[in-house]
Amino acid sequence: MIRMPLATASLLAIAISLAGCGEGKDKAAAPAAPTPAASTAAPAAPAAAGKVDEAAAKAVVAHYADMVFAVYSDAESTAKTLQTAIDAFLAKPNADTLKAAREAWIAARVPYLQSEVFRFGNTIIDDWEGQVNSWPLDEGLIDYVDKSYEHALGNPGATANIIANTEVQVGEDKVDVKDITPEKLASLNELGGSEANVATGYHAIEFLLWGQDLNGTGPGAGNRPASDYLEGAGATGGHNDRRRAYLKAVTQLLVSDLEEMVGNWKPNVADNYRATLEAEPAESGLRKMLFGMGSLSLGELAGERMKVSLEANSPEDEQDCFSDNTHNSHFYDAKGIRNVYLGEYTRVDGTKMTGPSLSSLVAKVDPAADTALKADLAATEARIQVMVDHANKGEHYDQLIAAGNTAGNQIVRDAIASLVKQTASIEAAAGKLGISDLNPDNADHEF
Repeated sequence: MIRMPLATASLLAIAISLAGCGEGKDKAAAPAAPTPAASTAAPAAPAAAGKVDEAAAKAVVAHYADMVFAVYSDAESTAKTLQTAIDAFLAKPNADTLKAAREAWIAARVPYLQSEVFRFGNTIIDDWEGQVNSWPLDEGLIDYVDKSYEHALGNPGATANIIANTEVQVGEDKVDVKDITPEKLASLNELGGSEANVATGYHAIEFLLWGQDLNGTGPGAGNRPASDYLEGAGATGGHNDRRRAYLKAVTQLLVSDLEEMVGNWKPNVADNYRATLEAEPAESGLRKMLFGMGSLSLGELAGERMKVSLEANSPEDEQDCFSDNTHNSHFYDAKGIRNVYLGEYTRVDGTKMTGPSLSSLVAKVDPAADTALKADLAATEARIQVMVDHANKGEHYDQLIAAGNTAGNQIVRDAIASLVKQTASIEAAAGKLGISDLNPDNADHEF
């Protein structure tokens, strides 16, 4: 079953309506001043929980908005680099240009994945995300599949094969797909009411570049030949003109979608989402930040992305399943959570952003709570780094979750446990800021 965005809009509305009565937060201020090198004065007592300075909190929200804008700007620029690589591949389909396009896709994932922590607290992102990053998908909707392919039960579009047909039958309805355009592809998401019908986004592009991974829980990723995009002698796959059109259109749609989100977060625009966020009481912004951290950590990353695939020993339920890039997906999702708490983000050009942070606010109220959460965030990153290290040595996520791989399964369980533990610390930190009812989304998982 497809993992669409968690239903956070109503949860967030409930959470905000139940918000604790910590003071509101206003405008920018510098991070807390460093402790003097030497002092004979007794150390100041921690501030009371919930008594957060309005100006300091506003500064944290403003810096968060700067980070969101930077992350989506990087996602947009790397998607445009991917588009250039795909254009070069389509101009001259061969093993080298296909390899370059695949590498550009993997690079484009790095900033985008660090944006996922922004989703759950900001419904403008959660409502938009489905067109950009929905997974897993019934690839038979898009293109040819192997005879062994098992699609989602009850999906009327599971074998539609848009690339091979100018009209597809979905139940009693016929859908015209003669013209493959970004707008047409966007309209085909959830075709026939099935969430498994994903026609757009990073994973549709991934499938078109790699093809199906037919290795199960064994080594190896998808291995689509470049000749699937040739026209004339040597061409494979069939309907290559339409496959070429699909890849070009779906990539253009991804770029356009990211451009839209960058616009929502652009500074100094009177009526965009960022302006609305910064005009709210700062407590609302802090809640959105913390709710996003907790929900990605618990329900989404620990639950949907790891627990589901591990318990089912199912590579069909891993996120970047065609490319075997799932270890990096998990790593950069976790990195995004840590970024938000620390107020840090390293841009694709190597520039490091820093500024007023949730960490600085929590440390002022309860240094021990801040220390505990920072330790848990670092521990989670280290646990997922183990997955990355194994992948770099040839044992990818789909192999780790294989039935009978006791050591591999334990690596994933350790990461899940660490994510669950850090979520509790996120809730504790929120409580120190007067947000005692954060209630991160658990996506109906029990841990």
